[in-house]
Amino acid sequence: MECTGPVQAAFSGPWEQYMYSPTSRTASPITILNADNSFRSVYQEGSSLSGNGTILVYDFGQEVGGLVTITYSATGTGTLGLAFSEAQNFTGTTSDSSDGSYHVDGALYADISPTDQGSYTMPIDRLRGGFRYLTLFVDNISGVTFTITFQTITVELAYQPTWQNLRAYQGYFYSSDDLLNKIWYAGAFTLQTNAIPVNTGRELLNSGWENNVSLDLGTTYPTIYIDGSKRDRSVWAGDLGIAIPSLLVSTGDMDGAKNTIQVLLNDQQSSGELPYAGPGLNFYGSDTYHMATMIGTYDYYLFTKDDDFLSANWAKYQSAMSFITAKIDGTGMLHVTGTADWGRLTQGGHNSEANMLLYKVLISGSSLAIWMNDSSLSDSWLALAATLKSAINSESNNWDSTVGAYKNSDTDGSIYPQDANSMALLFGVADPSTFTSISDKLTTYWCPVGAVAPELPGNLIGFGQSFEIKGHITTGQPTRGLDLMRTAWGWYLNSPYGTQSTCIEGYLNDGSFGYQYPYGYGNDSSYTSHAHGWSTGPTDALTTYIVGLQLTAPGGSSWTIAPQFGDLESAEAGFTTPLGQFQTSWSTSQAGYQVTWNTPSGTDGMLVLPVGSSSSVVQIDGQNVQVAPSNGVVTISASGGSHSATVVYGASS
Repeated sequence: MECTGPVQAAFSGPWEQYMYSPTSRTASPITILNADNSFRSVYQEGSSLSGNGTILVYDFGQEVGGLVTITYSATGTGTLGLAFSEAQNFTGTTSDSSDGSYHVDGALYADISPTDQGSYTMPIDRLRGGFRYLTLFVDNISGVTFTITFQTITVELAYQPTWQNLRAYQGYFYSSDDLLNKIWYAGAFTLQTNAIPVNTGRELLNSGWENNVSLDLGTTYPTIYIDGSKRDRSVWAGDLGIAIPSLLVSTGDMDGAKNTIQVLLNDQQSSGELPYAGPGLNFYGSDTYHMATMIGTYDYYLFTKDDDFLSANWAKYQSAMSFITAKIDGTGMLHVTGTADWGRLTQGGHNSEANMLLYKVLISGSSLAIWMNDSSLSDSWLALAATLKSAINSESNNWDSTVGAYKNSDTDGSIYPQDANSMALLFGVADPSTFTSISDKLTTYWCPVGAVAPELPGNLIGFGQSFEIKGHITTGQPTRGLDLMRTAWGWYLNSPYGTQSTCIEGYLNDGSFGYQYPYGYGNDSSYTSHAHGWSTGPTDALTTYIVGLQLTAPGGSSWTIAPQFGDLESAEAGFTTPLGQFQTSWSTSQAGYQVTWNTPSGTDGMLVLPVGSSSSVVQIDGQNVQVAPSNGVVTISASGGSHSATVVYGASS
């Protein structure tokens, strides 16, 4: 495959120490474990297996994925088994589960004959999309002496297939908090492992595994983003609401993002309905995932200003909007009939989560209509959004003032869901007077390993937690958002049983990996994905809402810098759009803080700076500017290029 990806990182600096991406497209183990996962030795040539049932576990130290090649010498004749797992809990002679039948996947077997120089490479269709641990074992020996000595064990990495340099990120993040830096890069790396060759999607079997399904659906770009490295290796639309913003500000793989969205748009039904999951599965019947593709379309265009893409797909987008708005009933709210969703136990009717998503679709769609020079269409969608917002916030519908949060639906007040309440904060549905009560309610679901989703009891899900951290930060609770990142994502990164490099799909409130228990996945804990794009929310949140660098016009012709410090001393981030590089940094002191920015010449933006009181002194490039604070912040017009702002706090009024 031709390597057309970037040759080098767009931003170089000390943050590169946090990258999990290897320096080569070939990786080797770093340690060897015994069958009980106890440490045996550092990885070196010459380890061996001898006799029936002997086992060694090879630990690559982080998530890898691809085709394993083993060179060896052997005496006697026997069978070598290979089994794979993402988590240490599931090492052994059978691989963890990836097929969808909720049974362990078994192993690969190679017939070994006497040789001084042998080599085995996995069949390409049996590519293993995600694993940390490779278990090698000897099987099927009877009455003979057999020893196999391993000379080299390597995996040819299959992810991000068009990049020769896997560390050539087009974005970066760096802060005074070591753990947050690791979390940002774990999200970026997770998304890299989710960027797969388009012809390596999962085939559904009753046992074993095959990753040889084409996911292109009429497109020609060789990379596509799937939900999880190990599984499902399919394009699930709902995941894009978290994955697309995070990958654009980190790896910056705009072409891969475009191809993924295009495949979903190409899978549109004549009714205008977009798929729940794309090629390989082709599931429909989800109003929420239908809307997620529409939001992903907006996110991609806002970042790239890809006019050809938007023009070519505008009719599809309008058809999708007609499909979903036709379900708005006399209340002004969406009445959900496509009830498939991310795993929450209930969906349907005037569900709050779905209506939050519709509000986001209508607001973002109105912007797309303006950029397509159709102000009339924009106005009509804005009018629907205004009516919807009023209806959602009605005490007789979804809002519960006695709790200070949104119910599951207008007819179900049994729970106050994480997804809907987080989205209400993030998408601007909630009235500012309710921000604190909603944020407070969400924290009542916190536990020592993160935030439990009441809509899937006992479960903690990277998808919902990603929306929650963004919701807290965007409504004035940055420290709360950072605390949840450290608690949930930090817990997983520091767990000795996971990949220590990626973001897990979900887990249970006791810290075990059995996501969906007891409601789904056949109660098969090994089926949980340990590298899942829908869990990468901190990567976008730290860049967009903590550093505060956010695009407000396509391609970045306009932007906003609105830093939120939380408990950090400093933070900086950057990313690349077709217009060029965008970079912002800030550092705080007891007296105030300084913000610097470097954006493409010819762009313009707004600074939203916390000042506290009107007696604070604000300077732009060393020159005093008059300030008139509103709610403790000032908004100042700014231009592209390299500039700085300094704020010295005044006495509180």
